[in-house]
Amino acid sequence: MQQIARAVSMAFNTLPRAHRIMLGSLTVVTLAVSVWRPYVYHPSDENPVVKSIELEKSQLRTLLPEASEPIDQDTPAPEDDVPKDEIDEDVPNETGTHDYVVSSGDTLSSILNQYGIDMSDINQLVKTDKDLRNLQVGQQISWTLTDEGQLQRLSWESSRRETRTYDRSGDGFKSSSEMQKGEWKNSVLAGTVNGSFVTSAKQAGLSSGEISAVIKALQWQMDFRKLQKGDKFAVLMSREEMNGKTEQSQLAGVRLQTNGKDYYAIRAEDGKFYDRSGSGLARGFMRFPTIKPYRVSSNFNPRRLNPVTGRIAPHKGVDFAVPVGTPVLAIGDGEVIVSKRSGAAGNYVAIRHGRQYMTRYMHLKTLLVKPGQKVKRGDRIALTGNTGRSTGPHLHYEVWINNQAVNPLTAKLPRMEGLTGKDRSSYLAKVREVMPQLRFK
Repeated sequence: MQQIARAVSMAFNTLPRAHRIMLGSLTVVTLAVSVWRPYVYHPSDENPVVKSIELEKSQLRTLLPEASEPIDQDTPAPEDDVPKDEIDEDVPNETGTHDYVVSSGDTLSSILNQYGIDMSDINQLVKTDKDLRNLQVGQQISWTLTDEGQLQRLSWESSRRETRTYDRSGDGFKSSSEMQKGEWKNSVLAGTVNGSFVTSAKQAGLSSGEISAVIKALQWQMDFRKLQKGDKFAVLMSREEMNGKTEQSQLAGVRLQTNGKDYYAIRAEDGKFYDRSGSGLARGFMRFPTIKPYRVSSNFNPRRLNPVTGRIAPHKGVDFAVPVGTPVLAIGDGEVIVSKRSGAAGNYVAIRHGRQYMTRYMHLKTLLVKPGQKVKRGDRIALTGNTGRSTGPHLHYEVWINNQAVNPLTAKLPRMEGLTGKDRSSYLAKVREVMPQLRFK
């Protein structure tokens, strides 16, 4: 019997995943019928003996292969629930196009991998230009994806004057280089809020891209939607001009005054923004939304093949196999924008962190927060469960950067950091140069 059982087990394990799920489901159904409606034959002259056995629903699930993983996520798109404001409407949509400032320890593969870009594309890029192996802190790269999530173009500002572009050509990429020959000039644009900040900034002479840069620089210090009439701002832009036209620009510093208090953000040599004392502006994030790490039952996979339907159904987050009732924690400071029950996602919470980041937590049992509520890093926001379309208790967790789902386990998340040593001394010297220029009209 042991040999027969071993042979059956080996044959089952060699089957494709979809077949294993179907066979497991049929086994459970057969078992349920035999347990719930048992019939034992006895001779007519003997009293039949009937024994009932009851199984909990959770016990039946354990008989299914890979029971902790969802069959089909089918979760709502973030744009379905995220409240809109004038900033979302007036600043260009960044979906499909991404900007990234290189930080210490970054490589091309570590940056692009978190967005689900294939290693084959990354290898082709490096094959096209070996200099991409030597990204420097403070440099900026940007890339464009197709609707199917395939890398279409990548641009690399290798220096302030040179931008290298790599366009897809067949299975590889074709490179081109553009040398900027314009004259860089600094200019201060100041104004007073009258209506929305976006409208007021445009009236002061800022472009949509420059407004977006200002919002990102100060996103951790204030909610731009709550600025009031009469608040003031001053922006120092470095612009390259050619033939009387601005070819490109870079935000050097910004000052915003609201309720009598000044907020500053000044760019350092590493491309990041700090306050007047050299302290980092970004709020620190936790890597995991639980007190301790749990087993990953389903990984982030933007090209995931649904095991039942056979269709491409992206898995835009990570599933953790956690017991029902496990506390779910906010990974960073932010504002709750969704807390409700929503079809396949079950009970779920979405939190906006600044302007670029959003996290979502799904299949919850109990919601502990409400829309509009402010939360701090580590606050309890829910208890895990098994609601919505799910085949077993688990937590589905997503991280979105600039409206793009990224791998929560590898994404570059903000950390509380500041400048030290020579970097801080150099930065403070720049602060003393920039601050006098940030005068209001």
